[in-house]
Amino acid sequence: MLFRVPEIDAADERVLGELERFRMDLRHHVAEPRRWLGQLRRSLIAGAIRGSNTIEGYTVGVAEAEAVAEGEEMPTAHDRQTRAAIAGYADALTYVQQAARFEVFTYHPMLLSVLHFTMVRSELERSPGRYRLGPIWVAGSPDNPPVYLGPDAACLPDLMDELCGWLQNGDRDAPSLVRAAMAHLNLVSIHPWRDGNGRMSRCLHTLVLARELILAPEFSSIEEWLGSSPYNTAMYYAALSEAQGGSYQPNRDAHGWVRFCLRAHHLQAQLVERRLEIAAEIWQILAGQVAAAGLGERTVAALYAGIRPGGVRRGTYARDEGLTRDQAIRDLAGLKKAGLIEEVGHGRTQHYVAAGPAAQAQRSVRGTHADRPLRDPYGGQQD
Repeated sequence: MLFRVPEIDAADERVLGELERFRMDLRHHVAEPRRWLGQLRRSLIAGAIRGSNTIEGYTVGVAEAEAVAEGEEMPTAHDRQTRAAIAGYADALTYVQQAARFEVFTYHPMLLSVLHFTMVRSELERSPGRYRLGPIWVAGSPDNPPVYLGPDAACLPDLMDELCGWLQNGDRDAPSLVRAAMAHLNLVSIHPWRDGNGRMSRCLHTLVLARELILAPEFSSIEEWLGSSPYNTAMYYAALSEAQGGSYQPNRDAHGWVRFCLRAHHLQAQLVERRLEIAAEIWQILAGQVAAAGLGERTVAALYAGIRPGGVRRGTYARDEGLTRDQAIRDLAGLKKAGLIEEVGHGRTQHYVAAGPAAQAQRSVRGTHADRPLRDPYGGQQD
């Protein structure tokens, strides 16, 4: 037995309507040819990778997550476990991005096990892809009882078959955001593997939305929001705990959980909308600075990357703009001479960050938008 899709009330319908308007607006923005969108997409993908792993204790910076998402080495050192966790999740999310438009696709237990293997393949002792053979619990702390007990291992094959059958054909008339939230809750409650259940459940949430073509996965995921602050993560665990009741009890009402997820989607959508506004404003200002310096229009992309966490790297800039090594070097040298960027680090860590008027433009625009708090769709305000 699985958790059932709860009744949606008038407040939920209103929030779903607002989310649909966000989706249409974002589709319009994404459809237009804007050169900074590629970098924004990369930032959102990195945010999802970073957020979901932060919840599990694998913490890296935005620049590190972006490097992994691009198939590059992390610019700063991390332990083997952290590097493997980030890389594994990046690979799984890459599949989710591509699966959005697969002509042939079926939810099957093997699909979920392969995704799980992809995430935790570096820890073969944890049996990646194989269901656990014994009991499992989620510990709150070493000196307290478990906060959640998973179902008996003997039930796992039937529960996973039931879940995949529901994913394929169940409650097709329910809103996609609600189905994604319920997929998340059911998988994390079944807890079929020894490790990586939380990451897999968040990834499945994103996969369900990707398959429903709710924008591109990077624009619809709440993984970044869930892991963006200890407060958000604490609320996430509290919502799960309230829904689960300490053990596998699928007869419990999941309405509170669905409402939590809808709220998270709404707040993340507000953040994405704000990023789009900030990106457009900053790009316009930087374009003016580049023109005033007598530099080529394409260098705006390098300068824009320089204002973001991790700055701009020659290799990434050359790849993004289809340039030769020498062209990229000349462009960066021109920006540096104009006082718009400055060099940081050496060798493998070398990159460039915005300086002078470019850095000031970033601070000014971001400061203006930071003065507007996000709106809680269910009432009140969220800082």
